[in-house]
Amino acid sequence: MRDGYEGTGPGAITPDGCAVELYARLSVGGEPDIVEAAVPAGASILELGSGVGRMTHPLVERGFTVTAVDESTQMLERVRGARTVHSTIEGLDLAEKFDVVMLASFLVHAGDAEVRRGLLRTCAAHVADGGCVLVQREGAGYHADVPRERRDPAGYTVRVVSAEPVGDGVNSVRVEYEFPDAAWTQTFLARPLTREQFEAALAEAGLRVAQYLTEDGTWVKAVPAT
Repeated sequence: MRDGYEGTGPGAITPDGCAVELYARLSVGGEPDIVEAAVPAGASILELGSGVGRMTHPLVERGFTVTAVDESTQMLERVRGARTVHSTIEGLDLAEKFDVVMLASFLVHAGDAEVRRGLLRTCAAHVADGGCVLVQREGAGYHADVPRERRDPAGYTVRVVSAEPVGDGVNSVRVEYEFPDAAWTQTFLARPLTREQFEAALAEAGLRVAQYLTEDGTWVKAVPAT
């Protein structure tokens, strides 16, 4: 387990505290609709940090060609209909370009700033000319509006229990997931980023914002700056 990361509950837990069985149960929500509306039909998508395929599967069903990347073989074993690549994101080098590179799940908020730089460098290195990078970022109040909870229509409850500062602008975030028959927790490090800090991080990787795709600014379409 990475320092600062922890997970509890039934089944396998990845080094960043993600429970494989939990992620196989989570609902996908409206994310595939956002992606589909932002990119050309049938585009090739490099999905970084795919997990068990929560977003992969609906994107494949909509006709996209997806390459799913994750550092957990146990996560990738759950992915269907897509090419899978076992790798860290920051260490990925496929020597290929894709119409779309997707960095979801708030990964851009990695607690380690150098890891974040590596994630964004990987995005920039793999996007084709004329292509785009789709990034999901935390919404306003993600770290301040705690504790809070959300009841999912699928019948489970998600609670963001705490977001405690641990130094250098990083918070330790604890989330609980309660299902009728099981419960999980995940603790991870996350770095809050203002819009200006987020755009500066993109610029450092040679990317710029082309469009904020949602009113809350959580989904962003970026393109190479040159």
